Amino acid sequence: MNDFGFIRVAAAVPVVKVADTRFNTEEICKLASEAYEQMVSLVVFPELSVTGATCGDLFRQSLLLKGAEDGIKAIAGHTKGKDTVLVVGAPVAFGGTVTACSIVICNGEIKGIVPHTPCADSIITYAGQECQLTGKALFSIDEATFAVVPGNEAFRASSACGLHACAGAHIIVVPASENELIMTELRRRRMLESESARTTSAFIHASAGFGESTTDFVHAGAASIWENGERIAENERFRMESSLTVADIDIEKIENLRRAVPERISLELLDRYDKIEAGSKCCTDFGAELKRRVEPHPFAPEADLDCRCKEILDIQVAGLVGRMHHIQCKTAVIGISGGLDSTLALLVTAMAFDRLGWSRDRIIGVTMPGYGTTSRTKNNATDLMDALGITSREVSIKAACDQHFKDIGHDPAIHDVTYENSQARERTQILMDIANQTWGLVVGTGDLSELALGWATYNGDHMSMYGVNAGVPKTLVRSLVKWAAENRFAEETAEGRSAKDILLDIVDTPISPELLPADDKGNILQVTEDLVGPYELHDFFIYNFVRLGYSPEKIFFLARKAFSYDEETIHKWLKTFMRRFFNQQFKRSCLPDGPAVGSVSLSPRGAWQMPSDASSTLFQDNI
Repeated sequence: MNDFGFIRVAAAVPVVKVADTRFNTEEICKLASEAYEQMVSLVVFPELSVTGATCGDLFRQSLLLKGAEDGIKAIAGHTKGKDTVLVVGAPVAFGGTVTACSIVICNGEIKGIVPHTPCADSIITYAGQECQLTGKALFSIDEATFAVVPGNEAFRASSACGLHACAGAHIIVVPASENELIMTELRRRRMLESESARTTSAFIHASAGFGESTTDFVHAGAASIWENGERIAENERFRMESSLTVADIDIEKIENLRRAVPERISLELLDRYDKIEAGSKCCTDFGAELKRRVEPHPFAPEADLDCRCKEILDIQVAGLVGRMHHIQCKTAVIGISGGLDSTLALLVTAMAFDRLGWSRDRIIGVTMPGYGTTSRTKNNATDLMDALGITSREVSIKAACDQHFKDIGHDPAIHDVTYENSQARERTQILMDIANQTWGLVVGTGDLSELALGWATYNGDHMSMYGVNAGVPKTLVRSLVKWAAENRFAEETAEGRSAKDILLDIVDTPISPELLPADDKGNILQVTEDLVGPYELHDFFIYNFVRLGYSPEKIFFLARKAFSYDEETIHKWLKTFMRRFFNQQFKRSCLPDGPAVGSVSLSPRGAWQMPSDASSTLFQDNI
């Protein structure tokens, strides 16, 4: 059974009775059994969960310490024959002191004891077993590795989380007992979010809950699971019953993201750690139920889309401002089709000119109607240019293309790739020459999705002097145009049509290069997504293949979880993506400059270096 690099984990918060080790042991065993039934491989319990964290001076009582030891012995016995690894908290007496410890248990064995205060490594006898006591340990569950950082340490600025991650720990286990105060939850979330992102790790946090003493403080029983800055599961705080929060952590994702920054792993640091095999992963059927959400639109998640759109537009504008200021151009020249990509490029250019304090009439928007131009896109293009106050020009390409077809001996009735690409190249020539006439810069309109698929005419729309959309995938282009319509250009109008209304109509227009004649009713006949597949699928493929380094098999698996498309449809377009991504690399190898706006870029200048002749066979066969 393929686990696709996932491991199922849980944060457990048992109800406790302070100093009642028998009751607490039973609750821990109940949650352990529940976790095993759900095929959880790793369960983290709060700090001092066997005794309760608020025992105070009772921790000096021999009877309590014996009760805790008996509890650990009972828990170990409960795990016999089971693969689930437990991290349980208990006070342990050794060397004349009592220390809170995390005890790692699996299949009846105590695999290691991690003290929550610094002490010398040693071998001790505890709960009837010889146990390794170590403050620097990496525990492995097959390919997954975890380390323990107690809550009181994890929430400090100088925590060991980063060291453990640099040594190779994929998961940081955080057993805690923090009391709940105003803003505690906010600070806790910020820490877990930032630390898991900073260390490119997963965090499992479980804190003491109901039943702890309320003499001076309240314990909320907070539990959450994080992965690279994203919260993938959490419980409801202040519950009066035990809870088990379960999620699937993607170890392959963590590994692949770390490979992109190899210095995050220190082999020298790894040598300072004890390496302990904690157990094997449970035989979890992730295909039946994946306990995490798969984001269908990783480039444009709904959660922070507004903030993301503003930031991306600012990056695009800053990039274009920098280039125009450097070369001291007098104009910017853009081919305006009435489609999404050229619209976004125009909006970015208008904002760039505003930032530079230049008049927008120095932006030259050129419409170049051809055989497939429709009235809807043409009218939207001209109306938008009027609304934004730029200089507009119209240069029909029909006569030039007709002459070109005569020159090369091509029958214009044959609507093949020559027929289509000739139009794209003619348009690019016009833009370049107008830029030469006006001391201008040709602003490219092609987006990241088109670059990934090679959906551009070589030396046609493939080429420009600065590609402002080069780092923006198609699904995000639509979101950016819509955001700009509502937040930046809502007040601008022309002849009764507001820029906002024009932009929203462009958003609703089918995506098309308009290189084939319209239908009998004048509607767009050539719809891009009918030819290459849905862009939301391709953008999903791009992110998971380029950013996360997943195999096509895993991408297919995740796509089935993320979308409602049938398997045949996903399989078809994933095959198409892999074929085109590899076969069209030669176009990406000579891309013009353009700003990277996110974690995925296909620029050949360091962002994505791939030979133009790489074979797709291995990847095609993996689907």
